[in-house]
Amino acid sequence: MGLAIIAIIIVLVIWVIGMYNGLVISRNKVKNAWSQIDVQLQRRFDLIPNLVDSVKGYMKHEEGVLTKVTELRTSWASASTVSEKAKLDNELSGALKTIMAVSENYPDLKANQNFSELQEELRNTENKISYSRQFYNDSATMYNTKLEVIPTNIIANMFNFKPEELFKTDSEEARKNVRVDFNN
Repeated sequence: MGLAIIAIIIVLVIWVIGMYNGLVISRNKVKNAWSQIDVQLQRRFDLIPNLVDSVKGYMKHEEGVLTKVTELRTSWASASTVSEKAKLDNELSGALKTIMAVSENYPDLKANQNFSELQEELRNTENKISYSRQFYNDSATMYNTKLEVIPTNIIANMFNFKPEELFKTDSEEARKNVRVDFNN
């Protein structure tokens, strides 16, 4: 009888350790996925000064957009949470869309090799950011689900695991296509 109780206790300890380790692995996957987003967003912010310099001479009347992009790049350094970075990312995406849309009206700018290379780099980076966001949200959703389902929710509560925030667009405005109208 004593051996059976010891065996049950050993099985329970192994079960708890297995679930705890599964939660830690999931949480670390979420952290890794977030760092991938962070790397790609930083890459995009590093490309911005070159883009702004390439565009400045052509877009003097669009100085507000260029100023906004520069301000957002500066704000990036102080952002620390997923929601703060998501908000800055959404604002920057809108400003970059405006720059790309406006560039269509400047044939010399479109023909500029530096601008073309930067535009391609930004396009590639945007694709990587999109993939990284999706991977992060998938990882966070799987982790958050583990925190809510029985029996891992018991272990998660015992060891104070907290849910992760999803990376999302928080405004309808950010979901719309950019319209550039030179008639106003």
